[in-house]
This record gives sequence, structure tokens and C-alpha cells, in this order.
Amino acid sequence: MKTCRILITGASGAGVTSFGRALADALAISHHDTDDYFWRPTNPPYREMRDVGDRLRLMREVFLDRSDWVLSGSLDGWGDPIIPQFDLVVFLYVPTPIRLERLRTREARRFGADAVAPGGSRHQAAVEFIEWASHYDDGTREGRNLARHEAWLATLSCRVLRLDGDRPLEDLVKEVCRTIQ
Repeated sequence: MKTCRILITGASGAGVTSFGRALADALAISHHDTDDYFWRPTNPPYREMRDVGDRLRLMREVFLDRSDWVLSGSLDGWGDPIIPQFDLVVFLYVPTPIRLERLRTREARRFGADAVAPGGSRHQAAVEFIEWASHYDDGTREGRNLARHEAWLATLSCRVLRLDGDRPLEDLVKEVCRTIQ
């Protein structure tokens, strides 16, 4: 049986989740995001990480055994056991200034403009997150960075498609659909 199991990955703010949802909708298959498995549900979110074993177990229980799905996000340092399931990995790249503006907008939408503004309850966390994300290309901060992504992509045995994440979603969806047909 042929499968359609696609990972969409890239830097924070590259649009991997938005693109993952759009692609899954176009293909009429399920979409999943690594953040939903990486982080425990908390209020505010993104405070407590799940153990790696719990992440992988939950993913197996929810979708990994299905023949078709789109997964968006990063598996950096923890998702190696599921790599053999990928039929295609799509790497989105977006220049840093565009990504950072997207992240600022997302943080304000997610937590409220007042919360991320100076003096707000999430201001310091937002500033630290944007600062961390600003170093993706130069790799001078711990965690995800372009060099690590490139090295990881080079190890994959499945097809890798590199796309400009600043293009319209509909164009990106069309390109992936052409690729998998």
C-alpha cells in the first residue's frame, strides 16, 4: 500500500504549521503539529516539555500508524524513530526579517498585544523567544538552526523538497501536490 506521510519543517516563523494545515486540507488527510506532542498542555502554553517517550507514544496512538498524514514542526533531537516513515520532507526557508515579523504578529495574536507589549505579562518571554529565533541562520543559540537542519536533511533517505516559505500558500500546496503525484 502506498502511503503519503509528509513532514513540513523549518525555522520558527517559516510558516510550517500554516502550510502543513493547508497541505493536509488540500490532500484531505490529517494534520498534526509536533508542538502538540512536544509540550504538555499548560496555561499559558509552552512551559512544560513531555518526555521523549511520551511524545512518541502519543504520536503512535494518535496518527503514526495511519497511511496518510502531514506532520509540521521540528523533530530535532527527539524524533529519529519516526524518520523512516516519511515519504517526503518539505523544508521551508524564509529570510530572518520576515520570520521575525511573523513571530511578533503571532505572539501578539496568541497571547494578546497588551501581554507582549512592554510591561505586559508575556513581554519578557516574547522578547527572549524572538531573540532566540533571530539566530536561526547564524546558529549562535542552542537548539534549532539552519546548519543543524541542513545536516539533518542530508541524512534522510526519503525525498526532500526545499521551498521558499515566503511564497503564497496555494503555490506551495500546488508544488507539493505536483511532487507527490
